[in-house]
Amino acid sequence: MPRGDKDKYTDKQERKAEHIAEGYEERGVSEEEAERRAWATVNKESGGGNKSGSGRGQDDTHEASRKGGKIGGEASAKRPASERSASAKKAAETRKASQSS
Repeated sequence: MPRGDKDKYTDKQERKAEHIAEGYEERGVSEEEAERRAWATVNKESGGGNKSGSGRGQDDTHEASRKGGKIGGEASAKRPASERSASAKKAAETRKASQSS
């Protein structure tokens, strides 16, 4: 199997990688870099491709996702309450404006 070949991944792993990549692209990461990061995350959580039979029955760790969420939460908590509140109000206005248009 050539390096980078995705034939040995399950449908669930492919969907997960696609979803992760979309999230990165929404945040301004290039498509190629987003895909690379997404597959790295899937590999870290599931141990790589699972279709061959080795590793089947082992649960995904979700450690990489948990770490990312924790880091994001810590960054938000370091900001003053007034700044978080202003940011939340601005986001609510943006959502309201984009819904009406």
